[in-house]
Amino acid sequence: MADPRLNSLHLDPSRRQDYRRARDQLLDSRGSETICGERQRELDANVNNTLIRQSNSGLPVAVECWLTDREFVYPLKIGLNTMGRSADNDVIVEDLYVSRRHCGILMHHDHKCIIQDTASKNGTYVNGTKIAGPTQLKPGDKIRICNREYVYHDRTAAPQGPPAGPPGSPTRTIAG
Repeated sequence: MADPRLNSLHLDPSRRQDYRRARDQLLDSRGSETICGERQRELDANVNNTLIRQSNSGLPVAVECWLTDREFVYPLKIGLNTMGRSADNDVIVEDLYVSRRHCGILMHHDHKCIIQDTASKNGTYVNGTKIAGPTQLKPGDKIRICNREYVYHDRTAAPQGPPAGPPGSPTRTIAG
């Protein structure tokens, strides 16, 4: 196994097979351009993929896709981004009910992101629906892992419509 984060020896035999099947499906869907992007990122010593405390200063320009929760911004990198309880995940979810390697988000070279549950005990939810396989993320999607919620953002996506003003603010319609 090239990535030590993806081993499954800690799992009981019945869950190990489900985990390996989900892991292999996720890794096999990368494609050569995404794998090349992963390798280039590993060679680039200037890239820092760590959480950022939420602030008004904005994100670094190099961040194309990211997750947010109430406190932090989690930049996603090209290739596999893991989420779970274990300290070696890209997004550490501090909750005892979260699996060590709960799910993975695969960011392709074209910045499309796919999330997949990796045989977790409590499941992964996107917009309130438990996912059963690889699921493409769209900007604004809400990802729930046990009691933790994250929002997916994509700087490269086309705008989804006009930004909403504060609640209760008046709206104007412009006739054309």
